[in-house]
Amino acid sequence: METVITIDGPAGSGKSTISSLLAKKIGYLYLDTGAMYRAVALAAKRKKIHLNDGKALGELCNSLDLHFITDQDPPRLFLNEEDISAAIRSPEMDMASSKVSAVSEVRKAMTGLQRKIAKGMTLVAEGRDMGTVVFPDAKHKFYLTASLEIRTERRYKERLGRGETVHMAVVESELKERDHQDETRPIAPLRPAEDAKIIDTTEMTPEQVIGTILCQLDLG
Repeated sequence: METVITIDGPAGSGKSTISSLLAKKIGYLYLDTGAMYRAVALAAKRKKIHLNDGKALGELCNSLDLHFITDQDPPRLFLNEEDISAAIRSPEMDMASSKVSAVSEVRKAMTGLQRKIAKGMTLVAEGRDMGTVVFPDAKHKFYLTASLEIRTERRYKERLGRGETVHMAVVESELKERDHQDETRPIAPLRPAEDAKIIDTTEMTPEQVIGTILCQLDLG
């Protein structure tokens, strides 16, 4: 029987950082489901599949060999035998992943794969519908949020750290667009699970967020 801790939230809320740190601290597997949708978006781009073509995207998902190498920090995502961990972290893939994640065929395939990965495991699952759709029976659910200003600043610094040249106003605009896409999609929209603990990370350090989460956990 698996033990799953879900961490959901919008872009820039800190969920990737927190999920990775938490998993490492408690010895759980870290499952970055957002990376999986980015991988689908990247594969679709390479095969020139339209992001609204549900049938083609569904067939694509069923043909992909996606797997994580978890003994590295951070974990690496492979598409077939190619390490795509860096290739999926562009602004283009960010927006494209939001679009493919709204396609029912993609959701069905990825949800099935995520549940398959979790079977019999102890893991921290990070995403946007972990607590509401993928693992609705998880005992511990968290939803991270933060002000748009702070989320913009975090994403801006992250992209500068990757060597990108970008303006703060552009980052804010992209975040607003991503929020709108995620919150209004008809399938698995971004929202907290009814039984999720909501944590506003605006004025919190990662260590403080981890501490807040650990206080809520009963891992036996």
